[in-house]
Amino acid sequence: MTLRSETPPTPGNLAVETPPESERPTTAMLKADIDSGRTGDKVAHYDPGLSQLGTDDEAAGNAPTPDRVALARKTEAAPPKAREAARPENGSDWIMPLFIGLAALVPVVVGVSLFVFNR
Repeated sequence: MTLRSETPPTPGNLAVETPPESERPTTAMLKADIDSGRTGDKVAHYDPGLSQLGTDDEAAGNAPTPDRVALARKTEAAPPKAREAARPENGSDWIMPLFIGLAALVPVVVGVSLFVFNR
């Protein structure tokens, strides 16, 4: 049996930086906000998509204006508390060792109690 890696394959393992503020934001900047974790609704890694945000709108002849994209970037930004909650690696290093310790401790306690009380 092989153990699977917890690191997703490329390009899912690529970290994305939050884009800077801009007077004329683009849909690529909005997608980078989402991929960087700024919106707080997903883990901060690149998410390959079939088509980029706004592609369907452009094909329909209704391309998103920089004002609409700026509004979306502003309203989609999550507060810092939500961004911290979206990071699974922060502050949870103790959970797995505790679980393994308890899982190992239960059979020991049951075995010792059966041994002691069945004498």
